[in-house]
Amino acid sequence: MRVLHLALALLAVPAMAALVVAGGRSLKGSESVVAVDQIDPADTLPGQDTDAAPQEPTTAEPATSAILAPAAPEPPKPAAHSRAIDPEVVAPPELSEDELERVEPRAPLSDLALAGPPKPRKTKMPDGGDGTKLFQPIATAAGMIKAKDYAIAVSGIEIVKESETCSDGGKPWDCGVRARTAFRAFLRGRTVVCAVPPQGGQAAIAAKCWVGNKDVGEWLAENGWARAAQGGPYVEAGEKARAAKKGIFGMAPNLGGLPALPAATGPAPAAPSSILPAEDSAVMPPADQPAPAQ
Repeated sequence: MRVLHLALALLAVPAMAALVVAGGRSLKGSESVVAVDQIDPADTLPGQDTDAAPQEPTTAEPATSAILAPAAPEPPKPAAHSRAIDPEVVAPPELSEDELERVEPRAPLSDLALAGPPKPRKTKMPDGGDGTKLFQPIATAAGMIKAKDYAIAVSGIEIVKESETCSDGGKPWDCGVRARTAFRAFLRGRTVVCAVPPQGGQAAIAAKCWVGNKDVGEWLAENGWARAAQGGPYVEAGEKARAAKKGIFGMAPNLGGLPALPAATGPAPAAPSSILPAEDSAVMPPADQPAPAQ
């Protein structure tokens, strides 16, 4: 048994030698490049000849130079635009005037499409009489109502015109404007029912009017924003308003909380006829701007 092991060991020695020789040949066949740094002659060691011609340094290529760089990707092709359509394909065919037919426009689907106020219509008033509903009324004066084709003077009162002035301890104030403003605040664009015929187009009509269950003439008289007509139904309400000094029978409104207008310190400057300088004058820069840097 020992003889067999000795024989196997003797045979393994030549095999190992053969593998070493083969490996050396393979290493010798492969090229290896070593980069050598250039040596400065001033850094030579003592005793070395510095007059000898310096050898040119060998420029070695890096080991990664053999690796090919990846190719740049090709730019994507531009996609066709969605609007790039041949006009000859979608253009409508040309038609002659004989082939065209003109039709009348269709009627609106409802009256709301006309965006106009509702038409006046007959109704019953709170006192039982016949009246007409008037929409979107406007107070042109204290006691004067305008709605669509109607101009109505509220009956039983004297209209206070816009230009009328009243006296407060000898001091006049514009009570007509104040009365009209108060009447507009009372109406607020609400529907008015007046004893007028359904068809309008007439001049001023004296009629009794209601807003809801409130008599318009009575409201004007009892709040002092109009004078009650002699012999009318609102004489008593007018006398109470005069005794209580309401509306136009009272004092001028207190405007103390409003800011006072600035007092004029001199005549207003005249506006220039032109913002351009005259032909014979030099152009001057504005005084509130710095001079340009030189």
